[in-house]
Amino acid sequence: MMQFCLLLLVALPLVSGRSSGPVAGTGLESLLTREQFENFFPHHHSLYSYEALLKAATGFPTFTGEGDLTIRKRELAAFFAEIAHETTNGGPGAPGGTYAWGLYYTEELGCDDGHCRQYNSDNGGRYKAAPGKTYYGRGPIQLSYPYNYGQAGADLNLPLLAHPELVSHDGVVAFRTALWFWMREDGEPSCHAAMTGKWQPDAEDRRLGRQPGFGMTINIINGNVECHTQLPAARKEREDRIGHYRYFAGLLQVPVEKDCDCAAMTPYSQ
Repeated sequence: MMQFCLLLLVALPLVSGRSSGPVAGTGLESLLTREQFENFFPHHHSLYSYEALLKAATGFPTFTGEGDLTIRKRELAAFFAEIAHETTNGGPGAPGGTYAWGLYYTEELGCDDGHCRQYNSDNGGRYKAAPGKTYYGRGPIQLSYPYNYGQAGADLNLPLLAHPELVSHDGVVAFRTALWFWMREDGEPSCHAAMTGKWQPDAEDRRLGRQPGFGMTINIINGNVECHTQLPAARKEREDRIGHYRYFAGLLQVPVEKDCDCAAMTPYSQ
């Protein structure tokens, strides 16, 4: 059975209170204390520290810095939901709760020691795998493939194509890559724009079922696998992401949109 976010709280308009830039005094630190972070991620790996997150976020001033308080908290809940889903060691029946195990893993399981070389494909792009390196999922957003490592490295001025291991060995770098992915626009809206309402669907988007909100972040991150399908494996992944979103929104005491699934959304790539 599909999960819908209206089960949490009454929804508010997603696009209310939009602004053209960061709101004064609305940095991430104003939304999230160290105590809250530790409560949200009680089993987090030491790599993923509160200090590392705050330091990384200074390079992305509009992250959780645009819109009214509801929009800013929703974006934080959505970001936490996606990175928790990607790095969790939890699940149904997990000690402490299904959604309390985010930021546990720093690397994709089973991919160390040169395994998972399928991720070294460049798909004909300009970023090529360096000798002896493998580009499997690392960090909070599980950055994968030479294209993402190369482009993130270029944008962040980091040698990630030559040293992809930095993403799972340096906490600030790890969070910077996650925020880079969250904030970038690459032929599709950014997750940030989808959550703040800065992106609004045109006629073609509406025809393809795309709408602002959490479901669009799923579409951006892994839509070609999880969206526009009712296959059990895909539905399970979506429901876990949605469950995390509802969980963090509840902790942040913020209402969420009525429908935050991507089951009806056409992916951007097949």
